[in-house]
Amino acid sequence: MWNFIRKRGTNIHMKRLLEPFRNHRHFRTHAVDRQNASPTGLYGFDHLKSPEGFQRFADDAIERSVELVDYISGMPSSVEIIRAMDEISDTVCSVVDSAELCRQTHPARGFVEEANKASMRINEYLHDGNLLTAEAHRAAHHLRIDFEKGGIHLPSGKLDRVNQLNLNSLELCREYGENIMNDPGHVDVFPASCIPRQIQHHLKPIYRLTSGVSKESLGSFDDKQEKGFRIITEPRTLSSVLQWTTDEQVRKMAYLKGNSVPHANHKVLDELIDSRQELAQIMGRKSYAEFVMQLNMASSPEVVVSFLLEMSNMVKTKADEEFKTIRNLKRDICGQRCVDLEPWDEAYYQTMLNSSVYDLDSSVVASYFSLPQCIEGLKLLVKSLFGAKFDSVPMAPGESWHPDVLKMCIHHPEEGDLGYLYLDLFARKGKYPGCATFAIKGGRKISDTEYQLPVMALVFNFSRSRDSSIVRLNHGELETLFHEFGHALHALLSRTDYQHFSGTRVALDFAETPSNLFEYYARDYRVLRKFAKHYSTGEVIPEKLVKSLNGARNMFAATELQRQIFYALVDQTLFGEHVSGPRDTSSIVADLKRQHSNEKHVEGTHMHLRFSHFLTYGAGYYSYLYAKCFAATIWKKLCQEDPLSPTTGTLLRTKLLQHGGAKEPADLLTDLAGDGIIRYRNGGIVPDVSSCLEELELSDNGSWLTCK
Repeated sequence: MWNFIRKRGTNIHMKRLLEPFRNHRHFRTHAVDRQNASPTGLYGFDHLKSPEGFQRFADDAIERSVELVDYISGMPSSVEIIRAMDEISDTVCSVVDSAELCRQTHPARGFVEEANKASMRINEYLHDGNLLTAEAHRAAHHLRIDFEKGGIHLPSGKLDRVNQLNLNSLELCREYGENIMNDPGHVDVFPASCIPRQIQHHLKPIYRLTSGVSKESLGSFDDKQEKGFRIITEPRTLSSVLQWTTDEQVRKMAYLKGNSVPHANHKVLDELIDSRQELAQIMGRKSYAEFVMQLNMASSPEVVVSFLLEMSNMVKTKADEEFKTIRNLKRDICGQRCVDLEPWDEAYYQTMLNSSVYDLDSSVVASYFSLPQCIEGLKLLVKSLFGAKFDSVPMAPGESWHPDVLKMCIHHPEEGDLGYLYLDLFARKGKYPGCATFAIKGGRKISDTEYQLPVMALVFNFSRSRDSSIVRLNHGELETLFHEFGHALHALLSRTDYQHFSGTRVALDFAETPSNLFEYYARDYRVLRKFAKHYSTGEVIPEKLVKSLNGARNMFAATELQRQIFYALVDQTLFGEHVSGPRDTSSIVADLKRQHSNEKHVEGTHMHLRFSHFLTYGAGYYSYLYAKCFAATIWKKLCQEDPLSPTTGTLLRTKLLQHGGAKEPADLLTDLAGDGIIRYRNGGIVPDVSSCLEELELSDNGSWLTCK
C-alpha cells in the first residue's frame, strides 16, 4: 500500500473525511433514544439490511480508503497521517469483522455467502515526522509493521506473490474451518442404554430394525425396532461422552472417530503451512513463527520453545504421578488384565476420582448455575469493580441476526455509555461450534469530545435441555463464560486514541491475560455466593461445594498443563523452521505427544486436523500459557484479598484494561503487578511462573523460578 500512497496526489481535509463516521447512531457517546429506533441493518450498520448490502458495505469501505490514501499522499502532519491510516484500518475492519461474525453465526445462507464475498473483496483490496503522543509513536511503528507484513515495501514481483500467499492462506483457513463444521464425524450406538441418561439430550435418537438394518427415526415405530443414539463427535459432545460413558467400547469408538476427522484437512493444513512458510521467507524470516513474533513479548521462537521445554520438565513429575493414579484406578476396577490406560479412558476415570474424592454430582452443581443467574454474575462484576451497569437494551428492527440474541450496554453513571455487547448464547445448526469473542467495532477517539464506542459479540453454544426450560451450566461452562467476558471487558473498557489498539488488539502473547484473570472470579466463593443460587429454591451455593469444585479442578492440574504445553509445542513445530523434504504432520504430532505427554498416541488419529487455534493463533498458542502465568500473578498480588473491591476494579481498569494495545504489555504488567511478573530472556520476555506453579502445588519441582 505504501507504493500506492506515493502515487496519489489529492489533498482532502481530514475534518471532512471524518464526518461520515461521527454520526453513526451506534457509536456516539451521548444517549440514544433506543425506544424509537428506526430500522437498521445487522449490528447497526444501515448497509446490512439485506445480504446484498455486504457488497455496498465493502465498496464504500474501499472507496473511503482510497480517499484516505489520497489525503495521506498530500503529506499532512505526521499525526494526521497516523489518524488517517488508523481510519483506513477502522473502515476495513468494520467490514471484515462484521463479515466474520456473520459467516459464523447467521442462520440465513444468503447472508453468509455475501459476507464471505465481502471479506474476500476487502482482503483482495488490502493486498493489491513529529508525533504528538507516545501512543501516536507506537501506532506509527505498529501500523508500519502491519503494512510491511503485507509486503508493501517489496518490489512488485515479490509483492504480487505475497498478495497471492495472503489470499491463499485466508482461503485455506476458511476451508479448514468449514471442513471441521461439515465433517464432525459420528458413531451410532445400540442399544440406547449404553448412553448415560444425563447426556442423552445432547444426542440424536435413532432406530434400527431388529434384523440389524439401521435407519433414523421418522415417526412411529413398532416392537421390531431398537432405539439407539447417534453421537456427533464434535468436541463438546465428544468430551461429554468420554467423561460420562461407562461402556469402554462406546468411548473408544467415539474417541477414534472424533480424532480422525476431517480427513480433508490433511491437505489443507499442509498447504497452509507451506504458504505461511513461503510468505515468511519472502519477508526475510526463517520461519512463520519468527515472522509473526515481531510485535510479541517473546520476540523469537527460540525464547518460546525454551520456555515451553522448561515448563514441560517442571510439570513432568507431578503429571506422571497423576497419570499413575488414574491408571491404578482403572486396574482396581477392571483387574490386572487392564495393563494400559487408553486415551479414551482418562476423562472417564478422572471424573470418577473427582466424584469419589470430592462427592460431586454434576446435576447438583448445574442447579446453582442457571444461565440467567450467571448473567447476573456478569452484571455483578461490572457493578462491583467498575461502578457501572450492564443491562439489556432494545435493538432496532433488523439489527439482530437471530431471535435469541441479546444486546447489552455498559453504562457508567458519570461517563455515559461505555460500549455495546451482543450475546449469542445457544447452539443451533450451522453456527460456529465453539465459544469466542468477535469484534464488530473498535473504540477510537474522534475528537476531544467524541469517542467511537466499541461493539463486541460473545458467541457460545450452550444447550437447551429437552426436559427443562431453564438452561443450566456446568462449572467449566461458567468459567468459559467469564473467560470470554474478560475479552469483552478488555474491549469495552479500553479508551485508546486509535482503534488499531482498541481492547484485544494487543500483542498476541498478551491478549489472553484479562480473560484468564476473570476465570478466577468464577472460582471464588466470595463472588459465587453473590449470584450462584439454586434455580428452584433460591438457596445460595454452599461454600463446601465450591471448595470441592476447586479441589476437583486442581486434582489433575499438572496433566492439563502438560496437555497445553504439548499443544503449544505442536504449534511451534508446525510453523517453525523446517528442513527440506517431505513433511508428515501426523508423525510430528505423534513424536511430540510421546515426548511431552503421558497420553498414548493411537495410530490413525490426528488431533491437529481440527485444532482451529492453528489458524487464529498460528505459532501463537503459547499465549495461553503466558496468560495463565500473568493472570496467576495478578490475582495473587492484586485481587485475591478482596476480588470485588472497587479499588481493585479501578486498578484493573486504569492500569490494564483501558490501554488496550496502546502501551507495551511489559510496561502495563509491571505497572499493575510489580517487577516480579515478567522475566527477560535472550532478548525476549517470558512470564514469571512462580505464582502459577505455587497455585498448582508444583513450585518445588524446578529451579527455573530464580532464572533471569
